[in-house]
Amino acid sequence: MNSKFGFIKYSIQEFEDWIGAVTLARTVLHIQQHHTFNPNYSLFKGNNHFELQRGMKNYHVNQNGWSDIGQHFSTFPDGSILSGRALEHSPACLFGQNANAICIEHLGNFDLGKDVMTPEHRDTIVRMTAKLCGRFNLSVNTNTILYHHWFDLSTGQRNDGTKNNKSCPGTDFFGGNKVSDCQLNFLPLVAGQLPAQPIVIPVLLKYVSVTASKLNIRSGAAISNPKVSDQISPNLGSVLRVYAEKNGWYKISNSKEHWIASRYTQPVKKASVASTTLNVRNGPDKSFQKIAALNKGQEVFIVEETNGWCRLNMEDKWLNKSYLVFS
Repeated sequence: MNSKFGFIKYSIQEFEDWIGAVTLARTVLHIQQHHTFNPNYSLFKGNNHFELQRGMKNYHVNQNGWSDIGQHFSTFPDGSILSGRALEHSPACLFGQNANAICIEHLGNFDLGKDVMTPEHRDTIVRMTAKLCGRFNLSVNTNTILYHHWFDLSTGQRNDGTKNNKSCPGTDFFGGNKVSDCQLNFLPLVAGQLPAQPIVIPVLLKYVSVTASKLNIRSGAAISNPKVSDQISPNLGSVLRVYAEKNGWYKISNSKEHWIASRYTQPVKKASVASTTLNVRNGPDKSFQKIAALNKGQEVFIVEETNGWCRLNMEDKWLNKSYLVFS
């Protein structure tokens, strides 16, 4: 590994070792797949990873007005991976779909007839996606692994590429950018990298959502304990996993003594969509406007229930409880 301009470069093996050991408070439900389109392969010189990443950050900050580079990671034609936005922060890559997500930008233009993905790049994309799924206990399906092409650019509503969509991650990304292309050509490769034995998921007490703009993580269940140095503060609205509770404090890591004050959180419930599609409305009744729709199996976090309607975490978006299955 080496670093420059605030980014770290990993080989795929280094990335797999690092992500396997990293501690993350924020709950991850989705892995987004994107291509950069520009810069593409013609601009990659074999040794200018950091310069290209810095250029993308400059564009995102100065042109788009974002606080940081949009993606958590970028992959390159030689199979290298560069870090981007802090993992504890939601990405700025897919309008309306960034909560609980990790965003990966693959350098290149993978539309049909453009860049031909190198074997090294292909191997890194598959192994990286598989490692993230394993690390965050995600099933390999098209509700957890998402292509940008499946979402309306203006509303963020999922329409599987039928209207007002980018081609991203490319019309020739592992054989195409449709849901069926992903299921046929990409997901089997990802699943093939995961261990045959089932992943053991630690038992959780609950999920909570952060209600403070800044939340300290301490090394014990008391304000007298020092703040930890190996994890940054989760953002307002981040959903955290709680493994233990003690005297008004929550333990948010299964492997480390990372504790937060419970008074700066609110409980949320995890649920999945049971119907083929489920309308999202801007109020708790059918008379309110439909603003989006969710697909069967998509997971959400619920912060409030009113008269058979459920509000999504920190948003004015409501779902009919009858079509949800709670974990």
